[in-house]
Parts: sequence; C-alpha cells; structure tokens
Amino acid sequence: MSLLNVGIIGQSGFIGYHFAQYLRLHGDKIKVVPFDAAYFQNPNQLKLFVQQCDTIVHLAAMNRGPDDEVYATNVGLVEKLINALEQAKHTPHVIFSSSIQEERDNAYGRSKRDGARLLAAWAERNSASFTSLIIPNVFGPFGRPFHNSVVATFCHQLTHEQMPGIKVDASLSLLPVQDLAREIFKAIEGAYDMPVVHLDVTAERRVSEILNRLCEFKEWYFDRHIIPDLHGPFDTALFNTFRSFIEPGYFPVYPEVHTDDRGYLAEVLKELSGGQVFFSLTKPGITRGNHFHMRKVERFFVIQGEAVIRLRRVGTDRIIEYHVQGSRPSFVDMPVNYTHSITNIGTTDVLTLFWTNELFDPKDPDTFYEEV
Repeated sequence: MSLLNVGIIGQSGFIGYHFAQYLRLHGDKIKVVPFDAAYFQNPNQLKLFVQQCDTIVHLAAMNRGPDDEVYATNVGLVEKLINALEQAKHTPHVIFSSSIQEERDNAYGRSKRDGARLLAAWAERNSASFTSLIIPNVFGPFGRPFHNSVVATFCHQLTHEQMPGIKVDASLSLLPVQDLAREIFKAIEGAYDMPVVHLDVTAERRVSEILNRLCEFKEWYFDRHIIPDLHGPFDTALFNTFRSFIEPGYFPVYPEVHTDDRGYLAEVLKELSGGQVFFSLTKPGITRGNHFHMRKVERFFVIQGEAVIRLRRVGTDRIIEYHVQGSRPSFVDMPVNYTHSITNIGTTDVLTLFWTNELFDPKDPDTFYEEV
C-alpha cells in the first residue's frame, strides 16, 4: 500500500508540532513532506512542496499583533498557497485550520473567514477537495505562554513563581491539542464529507475556573508532590499541560526518609485518584523502556541499586539524564511525549517502583516504542 504524502504548513508551531508527532504514529499510512516557513518567500520552493503533497494541512497563522498586520499576514499566506497550487496545476486535499473567531469582528477572525473563502473558491474552480475546520480554543503541552492560550500562560506563571491575573473572566470553549490532532487525522482519512466542520468542544470553562484548577495542581503536585484527583480525560489533559511547564531541574524530588533501628521508610507516592503501582528488578547493564506515552502520568522511583534515567522529547534531540541510586531514594516523573528509559549502571540489581494513573489495558496501552 502506497503512503499518503501529507504536508503540514506551520509544522514548527504549537499545533503543528503535536500533529506531526501524531502522524509519526501512523507511519504505515502517512509520509510527512518536510516544510519550512522560508518556502513562502520562494515561490519555486513552495510550488515544489505542494507538488509532493496528496494532502496539505494549513496550520500557519499570526494571531497576535497589529490588526492590519494580522489580517494581511494570514490572508497573504493563503494567497501564496493558492498561487503555488495554481502554478503547479496540482489539486491535493487542502485542510484549513480556521477558528470559532470567524464569527467575531476582529482581524484574526476576519482573516480566517476570508482565507477559508479563498481556498473554497480555489477548490470549486479546480474540482478539488477542501475542508475548513472550525477550531475552538486549543491548549496542551509545550504551548507558548502569553501567546498560544491563557492555559499556557497560567501554567508558566504558576511553575515560575509568578502571580497569574484575570483580565476578563470569559467562558472558553476548550479542546486539548491531542484531541485536535485526532480530528485533523480523521479529516485526512475522509471522515467528513462537508467543506466546513465545526469541531466538538471538549469542555466549557470560565477563565477563573481554569485558574482555580491549575492552582490546585500547583498546590497538590508542584508544592506537595501529591498526584491530584483527575476527573476524566479533560482534567488529565489539563494536568499534563501543567506538568509540561515544570523545568527539568525540578526533578529528582527527594522525599523525607524516616530511619530507625529497622532501616528506613520513604513514601513512594501519595495520590488523590486511582492508579497502578508496580516494580521491576533490572540486572547490571540492562536497559528498560525506550517508549513514550501520550496521556499516561507515570513515576519512576529507584529504591535499590544505581541507574540513569534518560528522557527525550519526541521530535527533538536533547536528552535529559537523571542519575539516581537507592542509597538516596528519589523519583522522576515522565512527561507525555517524552520517550524514556532506565539503565542499570551499577554492579548490583536495580529495584524500581513504578506508578501510573491508569490500569494497563493491552487493547489500548498508550505505549509507543522509540529509542531515547
């Protein structure tokens, strides 16, 4: 079976990064065509790019700045894309990321509305497929504070000793970025047979409600090292977003060790919600893991031996290392979208306790293998 060539315009952005990583999980069906923002300054490169694509997902947009600049930039990107398609005489399926702000009279909303109209007209002229996704407020790990969403801003402030503030306590229609990635993939596979798709909202929350919940995460998890009670998939997505803003230097965490004549006792985990605790014994020189999760919350706690825990955010090259040993018990939590491993670097067995927030389901393990 031949692979479907998918080009992502805006691949280096917040949504683009998450969507590109999602497509990597479908490498048996999808080949991602490389894209660089510099292509918009070189018509020949942009033309060559569109010629390679069976589907183009247009995610690039400017959403902050002077009104005239926001409008001109976003519409200009669409016009350049259409010109490249016309020059190439090529008609891939174009998926456009629009916004619920289409209905508002602001520069960003107008640019999305007019960009969608231009692409719809191109599709009609050329008998091509076009899908405009009307997207609510998106949040998720690694968002840019003061740019992508108020969720990213609050998470950054709470994990960096800053005081969040509320300017307008508006009600927000929210969608986790990984849910959005699945919806875009469904559009690629042809799940929607209409040109305009209003994506379902995962949750409606006031800004004050979001901040209050994130403050609870800070109190329980960041300050007291206790896993909060997570009320379903949306709450878990919000918690994973909060965790992604914690700097690597936060770990490893050293809980209080209580000693007496019998030995010592250290609390491995305190949690307000359910989950699963397990352990492994690893022989010297052996490595376990080399996989990542997209939703699980997971903790490693080495209680015997000497090991190195390695993490790497998928799609990047930087490797984070934590040297841990049972003589000074400590734990490290695994962020989502970070492939991770543990290697016994000592001469004795390593005993490690593990906890995850959900029971293992072999039909849906949320475990994707990739070397650190």
